[in-house]
Formats: sequence, C-alpha cells, structure tokens
Amino acid sequence: MKIKHTVIRKVSMITAVFLFAAITLTGGTGDLTSASAASGTAVYSAGDLFTDRDLSQTADLDGAVTYTVTDRQDIRITEAGVFVLSGTASNATVYVEAPDDAKVQLVLQDLNLTNSDFPCIYVLSADKVFITTAGDSTLTVTGTFRADGSNNTDGVIFSRTDLVLNGTAALTIQSADNGVVCKDDLKITDGTFVLRAGTDGFHAENSDDSSKGYIYIGGGYITIFCGDDGVHAVSVVQIDDGKLAITAAEGIEGTFIQVNGGTVDITASDDGINAANKSSAVETAIEFNGGTVNVAMGAGDTDGIDSNGNLYINGGVISVTGNSTFDYDGTASFTGGTVYVNGQQTTSIPNQMMGGGGRGGWGGNGNGGRGGW
Repeated sequence: MKIKHTVIRKVSMITAVFLFAAITLTGGTGDLTSASAASGTAVYSAGDLFTDRDLSQTADLDGAVTYTVTDRQDIRITEAGVFVLSGTASNATVYVEAPDDAKVQLVLQDLNLTNSDFPCIYVLSADKVFITTAGDSTLTVTGTFRADGSNNTDGVIFSRTDLVLNGTAALTIQSADNGVVCKDDLKITDGTFVLRAGTDGFHAENSDDSSKGYIYIGGGYITIFCGDDGVHAVSVVQIDDGKLAITAAEGIEGTFIQVNGGTVDITASDDGINAANKSSAVETAIEFNGGTVNVAMGAGDTDGIDSNGNLYINGGVISVTGNSTFDYDGTASFTGGTVYVNGQQTTSIPNQMMGGGGRGGWGGNGNGGRGGW
C-alpha cells in the first residue's frame, strides 16, 4: 500500500540556532526516513496508514474457523484467515505462527483466558494480526512471566509483529507485568479496553529498529490502571481520537508524542506526559495540535508535561495541575490552543528548568521572553 508522505520536525539545538530535519512514513510499515520539515503535520495519516479492514470494527466471518478454548490446551494458528475464539479456560495460549505475508484476524467472542506465567495470546510471526472484540472478553496473567527461549515474554498479549486492536465489545486485560506488548507497531482504531497492569498498559518497542515501536490511537474507549507507564512507545505515540483515562506512575511516554484529537485524562505520580530520548529516528518532543488533555499530578517532584527536548502547543485544550506543571529541556513554542495551569488560563508556558532548577525560565512564552506562573 502506498503511503503519502507525512512529516514532523526533527529539531536539535546548537547554541541558539535550530536546525530542522524531519521524518516521513513510507510503505505502510511505519519506517521513518528523512524529509523536509512541516510544522503541525500528523506523523501518521489514518487514511493512508490503514486499509478498510483495519478500520472496520466487525470481522467478515465467511469462511472463519471457530475455536472453543479448553484448559491446558494451546491453540496454534499457522496460516492466514479469520479465527473466532470463545469459551473459558486456564493455562492455555493462542499461538500465531503464520508466514510473514499472512494476515491473521482473531475475533474474541466471549473469550475468558487465565494463565499463571505465559501470554494468553502470543504472536510469533505474521504480516499483521488483528484482534477484534465481538463479545466482552477477559485475558489475565496472574504471576511472573516465563521466557520462551530467547523471547522474554512480559505481556498478556505479546506480539512480535504489527498488531491492530479494534472491535465492538470490551476487552479487559489484567497482568502482573505488562498488558499489551508489541515488538513492532501497535495501532488501536476503536473498541473498549480496560487494562490493569503491574508495569505498562500498552508497550511498543523494537530493539532492532528504533523507528518502529510506535503506538497510534485513532479511537476507542481506553481505561488504564498500571504501576509504570500507561502508554509507552520507543518512537512515536500519536493520538488522533478516542477517550483515554490513565492512572499510572507516568501517563504517556515516548520519544515524540503528538496529540491531534480525542480526550486524554491522566492522573500520575511521576510524569503525566514524558518525551524521553529513546529513538534516534524522531525528535524528542511533545506536540499538541488538538484534542483535550487533562493532567493531574501527585505531590512531590513530579512533572505534568515533561519534555527532554522541545514542546510545541499549536492547538487543543491542555490543563495541568500540580507542583511542576511543565518541564522542558529545549524550547517551548505556543502558537495556538488554550492552556490552563492550576486552573488559571495562561498565555505563556512555565518551565521547571530541566528537572528541578526552579520555576520560571527563559523561552517559556515561545518568543524568547520569560515564562511564569
């Protein structure tokens, strides 16, 4: 599938001079390569990124294969197709080990799986795997995950290839470690998801290619309670639509975080939204172009919006409450949108000055002047 070029800025600061580069999506795989800069442009375009099948919330069941899960009986899927999974079982895993060009759709129809130490759904290979909810389902791992050879499994859903989550019903995931782990790219187009995880809710990471490991959210109702990061991606986290409610140590973490729409409510005890330098393929930054974001921080040394690079506010409504509401190591650009700091609308962006150097700071209002509270 041909993907139109969509770009974001890649910025580095050398003294007071800014050099701009950018990234683009090609080939439909999420690979990022250099291109010209374009401010405020979405990293990924849903119209180009997804096929009709990605965006459809129901599966075509013509020719589908149906499985009813059984205690201690694994299910192994080795070819392309649509597979309906239902029933209640313990210590059983659905394996997907299909050819690299195979598209596999798992339809969860009132499926309830509980494992003690291994993923409920384990994707080793395929071109793409869809997990589509058709009846309310629950997936649970209660204990410490065991490794599978060289694969250190650590998620209730663990995928080594592209993963799309969608559907019309609710999926509840409970985990002693992570909820959903994707070693390639994770996309959520719709559905209702409730994640209770000891570590991360959604986690995307590719150790061999730092341009991958992104998370795209284009819809759905997502509720996350977890001990570490609600949404964690090594490269890009992009939110275009949907409703997210996250209670976590850190709400969202990635290298480049872009919010273009939707509603995001975060209650955090460390950082609400954190851009950390984890990938050389993208700029370390947070960008708001639309949507509504509410961040409520716990007491102590916490940051509501924390960028280890730059901060761009071009649109949307952003409300942050806490002791340290904004912290950025680069510069802040405030060209549009509405920002509230502890309930008061502001026309400049305060800065905690690189993690605790004091409040205020230079460049907070996007024109070289001082920010302030």
